[in-house]
Amino acid sequence: MSDTRPNILLITTDQQRFDTINREGNPSIFTPHLNYLGETGITFTNAYADCPVCMPSRATIMSGRHAYKQGLVDNGKKQVIDPRYSMPGILTQAGYQTRAIGKMHFVPPRNHNGFEHMEILNDYYRWMEKMGHPQKPMDHGLGQNEMEPAISTVPESLSLTRWIVDRSQEFLETRDTTRPFFLWTSFSKPHSPYDPDRNYWDIYDGISMPDPVYGDWSESEEEIPGSFKEASDVFTGIRHLSKEQIRNARRAYYACVSQVDYNLGYLLSYMKENNLFENTLIIYTSDHGDLLGDHHMGFKSNFLEGSAHVPMLMHCPDSLGLSEMSGERCDEIVCLADLITTFASAAGIELSDNWEYDGLDLRKVAAGDSKRESLVGSCGDQFHMILKDGFKYHVCIKGGAELLFDLNQDPYEETNLAENPEFAEKKADLRSAMIESLKDAEADYVKNGELVIKDWVHNKHRNPGLHTRRWPSDLTH
Repeated sequence: MSDTRPNILLITTDQQRFDTINREGNPSIFTPHLNYLGETGITFTNAYADCPVCMPSRATIMSGRHAYKQGLVDNGKKQVIDPRYSMPGILTQAGYQTRAIGKMHFVPPRNHNGFEHMEILNDYYRWMEKMGHPQKPMDHGLGQNEMEPAISTVPESLSLTRWIVDRSQEFLETRDTTRPFFLWTSFSKPHSPYDPDRNYWDIYDGISMPDPVYGDWSESEEEIPGSFKEASDVFTGIRHLSKEQIRNARRAYYACVSQVDYNLGYLLSYMKENNLFENTLIIYTSDHGDLLGDHHMGFKSNFLEGSAHVPMLMHCPDSLGLSEMSGERCDEIVCLADLITTFASAAGIELSDNWEYDGLDLRKVAAGDSKRESLVGSCGDQFHMILKDGFKYHVCIKGGAELLFDLNQDPYEETNLAENPEFAEKKADLRSAMIESLKDAEADYVKNGELVIKDWVHNKHRNPGLHTRRWPSDLTH
């Protein structure tokens, strides 16, 4: 008897900001296949990472728990997700064939966390070495955080992006067809270095790049509360780049997005040709964004829109309903914790009461049967945020600087309302609601009912993410 439960395909990129899909209002970028997923599925316009750096976001995807509740709010910490409750673990236990391909960024890197099988970035570099290709990936000397653009040093057919797609298609071709599958196809781009293959750089010749956004609080670097741009200063050299150089960095970043999109066309085409679309739930999203020069900042980690707001597209097969919503948009607040709840629901799995899941079922959210009133996030020993009623309150506990934005009227955060007396009550309400959520966090963010604010001393340590091509790791992009 065949198993008719839906297949599940999770597609993630690394460091892709929310406004990098042509169909969603960006006329400067080429994204034909993301446009297609949006036209045939549902676009969640308010999707966020509750801790916008790599490892915490991936821990949230895997566990369905907000990062601050797990004490995983920064990169580098040992990350072991209990496979009894993890996304791949519950699907494997339920009889799904589970495979991860691409960037996982687990610690330790080979910890399967419930997957039956994984192929990670290390395996691409091992494959390139074994094949004896004379070209070396990333043979340009740029690190993993620098904003300066480069051109890929391997042809597209040997790129990491193509390898991830090829290995994903190989899995679909050789899988056990008596079981439904869960495949996580995890791209490492457009994370820096921004080094697309030259053909993708060339398609942007003559296309104007949108300029970075500056607000009344960020017209000059001197006006920005220093703690908000500390991570940008530490990890990127954006303060040394001219406006024209930032446009070229954006061009290379857009080209990396397009390279992912175009190569994704191979995987989607295979699925169409083999009738897999009819019974596969597909979600496309990213672990966090990239500030790309907005407010004089690069990198991520704070909760500004470019950093924390991510794309999210969902294709539902007819068997899961919502076909009447194809091409529509949902404006409710959603987040990465919602993925595991959605997949479990689609697979008919009842989540265990022994684990605290923070996610919602995206199908119910899209149908109007469920909603999130607010979203709270924390990142590192630095930032807290709450989204509620169309407002975002953002505080840096190093120094206590505050930002408040009305996103309905100010989607790119150009007007800071934190010191506006007309919004004092709104700010107080949001801060109080945020403190209520954070008081039970693993870290001591709250003491005596108030946020713990720390002195701020500028971190002058520079970390451009240097790497050697000789010993690549699972975070070598």
